Amino acid sequence: MSLRGAVRRAVGTLIHRSWAAVRRAGAVSPASPAGYRFRRLGEGACLSFPPGAIFGEAWIEIGDHTLIGERVSISAGMGPGVDLGPDSIVRIGGSCSIGRGSHIVGHQSIDIGDHVFTGPYVYITDQNHVYDDPETPIGRQWPRNNPVVIGSGSWLGTGAIILPGTRIGRQCVVAGGAVVRGTFPDHSVVAGIPAKVVRRYTPGQGWLPPHLSGNAAIGAEPSGPHEPAGQIEPSGPHEPAGPHEPHEQIEPAGQIEPAELRNP
Repeated sequence: MSLRGAVRRAVGTLIHRSWAAVRRAGAVSPASPAGYRFRRLGEGACLSFPPGAIFGEAWIEIGDHTLIGERVSISAGMGPGVDLGPDSIVRIGGSCSIGRGSHIVGHQSIDIGDHVFTGPYVYITDQNHVYDDPETPIGRQWPRNNPVVIGSGSWLGTGAIILPGTRIGRQCVVAGGAVVRGTFPDHSVVAGIPAKVVRRYTPGQGWLPPHLSGNAAIGAEPSGPHEPAGQIEPSGPHEPAGPHEPHEQIEPAGQIEPAELRNP
């Protein structure tokens, strides 16, 4: 090996070892000074270095042995230095793993159960902008909050987006890239934009599409007054089409989407 190659190899080794040492020293644990700022940072929990934007720690709870990946942002409130009241806002259970680059942005209530794993770049929030006033820029309209719950044992794939008002049951799978809003039962597989249930676990039969497991096709159950997909029934027999009017095309159950779901 040439002298130049030997020097390059030595410098590279030094850089990698130094960076590994920096990562170990910069990680946030219950014993580190930064860990004391959290309402609760459980035994064996760790926030990897480098972190994302972390603020509102006094309203954030992280359970035992939970690993938060690099560049993960976790925030409570609109910014640092704001009194958010007596209760915690973001609660992450024990033995979870939050993938690198993910964002958990809480303003009212985000509950993540135990043993929840996510891929990288997952976005979870309980707040969204509104567009009630068509004359006011959307970014200047006061946002609206709606609590989020993610059941224990669930898996959220890479790039999934969990919108305000979502309630995901236990042992659920959210496909990568899904945009999720609504209520989803335990032991379901959720996919799509907007997300719908594509598999349900039926004892004795396994994981089946909803129409094969004896249930009507199931979509998200919206948090508003609209009826969920698959529960829309005609009010009476269809009128025969007139001479100049084609018959109405009726979509099969499970493909009728409430307007608010088409515009998350």
